[in-house]
Amino acid sequence: MTASIPTLPAENDDVIIRFNRVVKRFGGAQALAGASLAIRRGTVHGLVGQNGAGKSTLIKLLAGLHTPDEGQIEIENKPYDRLTPHLCQELGIHFIHQDRLLVPTLTVGEALFLGRETRLGGTPFLDRRAMQRRASELLANYFGVGLPKNALIGELSTAERQIVQITRALLHKPKVLVFDEPTAALVRREADILFRLIRRLRDEGVTIIYISHYLNEIETLCDHVTVLRNGLDVASLPIGKTSAKAIAGLMIERDIADMFPKRQVDLGEAILNVRALSTPNRFDDVSFTLRRGEVLGITGLLGSGAKDLIRTLFGLEQAASGEIEIEGRAAQPRSPAKAVSRRLALVLEDRRGHGVGLDLSLTENITLPSLSRYSFGFLNQKRERSDANDLIKRLQIKTAGRDAPVRTLSGGNQQKVAIAKWLSRQSEIYLLDEPTVGVDIGSKVEIYSLIGELAARGAGVIVLSSDLPELVGITDRILVFFRGRLIRELDSSKTTTDEVLSISTGASEGLRHVG
Repeated sequence: MTASIPTLPAENDDVIIRFNRVVKRFGGAQALAGASLAIRRGTVHGLVGQNGAGKSTLIKLLAGLHTPDEGQIEIENKPYDRLTPHLCQELGIHFIHQDRLLVPTLTVGEALFLGRETRLGGTPFLDRRAMQRRASELLANYFGVGLPKNALIGELSTAERQIVQITRALLHKPKVLVFDEPTAALVRREADILFRLIRRLRDEGVTIIYISHYLNEIETLCDHVTVLRNGLDVASLPIGKTSAKAIAGLMIERDIADMFPKRQVDLGEAILNVRALSTPNRFDDVSFTLRRGEVLGITGLLGSGAKDLIRTLFGLEQAASGEIEIEGRAAQPRSPAKAVSRRLALVLEDRRGHGVGLDLSLTENITLPSLSRYSFGFLNQKRERSDANDLIKRLQIKTAGRDAPVRTLSGGNQQKVAIAKWLSRQSEIYLLDEPTVGVDIGSKVEIYSLIGELAARGAGVIVLSSDLPELVGITDRILVFFRGRLIRELDSSKTTTDEVLSISTGASEGLRHVG
């Protein structure tokens, strides 16, 4: 298959970074199996592949965090058998990581100039005003934004922290910038600002390596794309000669025409009723019904109240007024424990921080919410392991075994573990907050199928998502939030992503309150 794929002509004068037949093993597992890659100077080069395809390993080799077992890395035509993080910085290579590596207790100015602080003349004391003033100038120049002068990094939003991280890298006048899933936590307006900056940097001669699961971003932003699969480069293509659909097919080696599995489920009785639910400054007068077998979508911009609603339904936040009924009975969860007792399940967007225990095994993660089923004065490990094995097989979780730490799994498989623990609990209402964020396209399809299975067995599923094609593709109805109010209910089979976007951004005329 790969022999017929055209590759990029990569003359040495054009290439700033080249990977030559790189192999990397971790124990018995082979992360890279001879991958080759040429990055042209002054271009935006996309790097895509399913979780576990080798993207992260390739970038960690470039960052000097790992050393190749075989093969070589060339930077500006000079071969390196081993790189170090310090050497990478000297060579002008900088990384914008998915995890924002900033000290939370520093101000914006202190974080930007950490290690190269401005001092008051002739003293060892920091000139914090000068650093903050310069920080404001840089943020306005690159992003057109202003951040609160004395705000701590820990008080900023995810998007604002990312802006600071990028600006810090730009202070070093990089030759190469590597972006790892940069838009995973950004709303559309923030992502557009980032795209404009990336194009501007490319025009100024900076080389960009752009890693993303969002293939529409790769198609519109990048000049070239390399597809990794099973530790090998299977294609390296100019963007003008390919499409997002073709890239996806190369990633998973199959047609993705049926990306959103079709469900034929007869909806049952109401399992959740929400009436006039309100919380000041979050959301106001929200009413809707969820039925058994239904997949209900919820969407809205950052701050629209949609995420606060999900947290309130699970008892993480408290409503000031209104009613919640579960299976016809009043049930206002005052805590997550109360919500779980009413058979609610919540899978949060930050699966690594709040969804799974990274250092616990798959078995421990899967059975943790339902330990009472396995404990009768002592732990029935045989039953616990049997149930864990069943769920690992049912969800097709790719792992070395049930005792493997969840940390060793790909993002998509970690997400499956986060869902599996609630299947073990036999939950009836599933609240899924951005269930496929940062997940590769193959794992997305598997998660969509799992959501369909939950609905088919009579559960009610609420999916909060900013991925509009996903939302239209897998749900029965969509509730659109705007500035704290539920303003429109849409039939998923009769709407489009453009319509949902128009309503959620306030661009649609005649917004009406649903209640």
